Amino acid sequence: MSSSGESNIAIAKTVISAVGSAAAMAMLAHNLPQEVQDYIFFGLRSVLIKFSNQMTMVIDEFDGMVSNEVYESAQIYLGSKLSPDTRRFKVSKPEKEKSFNTSMERNEEVVDVYKGEKFKWIWICKQVGTSREYFYNPRDMNSTLRSEVRSYELTFHRKHKELVLECYLAYIINEAKLLKLETRTLKIHTMDYENMHDLSAVWTPVNLDHPATFETLAMDSEQKDMIAKDLDRFVQRKDYYRRVGKAWKRGYLLYGPPGTGKSSLTAAVANYLNFDVYDLELTEVTLSGLLNFIDGLWSSCGDERIIIFTTNHIEKLDPALLRPGRMDMHIHMSYCTPSGFRLLASNYLGVIEHQHFEKIESLIETNAVTPAEVAEQLMKDDEVDIALKGLIDFLHMKKKEHEEAYVDEEEENE
Repeated sequence: MSSSGESNIAIAKTVISAVGSAAAMAMLAHNLPQEVQDYIFFGLRSVLIKFSNQMTMVIDEFDGMVSNEVYESAQIYLGSKLSPDTRRFKVSKPEKEKSFNTSMERNEEVVDVYKGEKFKWIWICKQVGTSREYFYNPRDMNSTLRSEVRSYELTFHRKHKELVLECYLAYIINEAKLLKLETRTLKIHTMDYENMHDLSAVWTPVNLDHPATFETLAMDSEQKDMIAKDLDRFVQRKDYYRRVGKAWKRGYLLYGPPGTGKSSLTAAVANYLNFDVYDLELTEVTLSGLLNFIDGLWSSCGDERIIIFTTNHIEKLDPALLRPGRMDMHIHMSYCTPSGFRLLASNYLGVIEHQHFEKIESLIETNAVTPAEVAEQLMKDDEVDIALKGLIDFLHMKKKEHEEAYVDEEEENE
């Protein structure tokens, strides 16, 4: 056998021996306590990093006593980057939420590609003592003490440091916000007046399951388009509001008789923007406080917010509430129109044309009937013909009632 062949065999034996040793070490480590596994894992990584042209950035869960936005964004973002090669990952689902959340498991690795460059992420969980001096999460001071410190380690080539600091991390934060909006369940928060002394418990949230959208609202199509375009313009103008020194908020006043769709429009706006709703019922005690809230410093902080006031009687409102800067748009929620009826018929009965439509539209034009009243009649029977005939009878009855009320009023005035 040639010396070259003997050399190759020797190299092969060395490689096989090294692989076998590594495999034996891995099997041994697998049976060790978690604390020892972590110690070996961190030690090997530290040695490898010293001889590498790679740079590692540590992103702790907390920055002093406050949450680290980069950590929270990375947790959301990396959960969407798990590959088929990922061996272990975590799955969770908060009670009453609709979707499952996936995230990295401890010491697992995810490789992300940004602008053609690879970035390696590892989620690190270090075991610590459980006494208060080791306590790390300030949000859980009154609960079970934490026994680990958590962080992400981001490893990349040294030459990409500026790319990471100037672009990549900002990209992750923005992507995480979008992912959070896509998966979260909207809430409606109502004020619990019995817990006014406890700011953390003053709002009680429940899922906002209202199905209203701009497509299903029985409103004039031009009016709906106007509102949607105004909302789009508002949410895209953060920099503009900051530049002119105005709070990033917009106020809408919805006024009209009961049953004209004010609550449905509010829900449609929330669904359109993916915004939570905070429901506050006003009284003359709280009006002054609300005006201070709108104009005060708190309304100038934080992200965008939409303030929607609804009333059945606009003439009874305090003029201070109607001035520009508080209510930017006044939207009249009118009685049902022929086009509104057609939309309701499509939504509730699944029909876009019928022999009774002409008669119904004629009656709606001469009647003060709300969309809620029309919808209620359409829901009374699954048979289209019967439901529409029932609506015709109802409209005739409403017309007769209005005529009789008008005659009675005229007699009283004589």
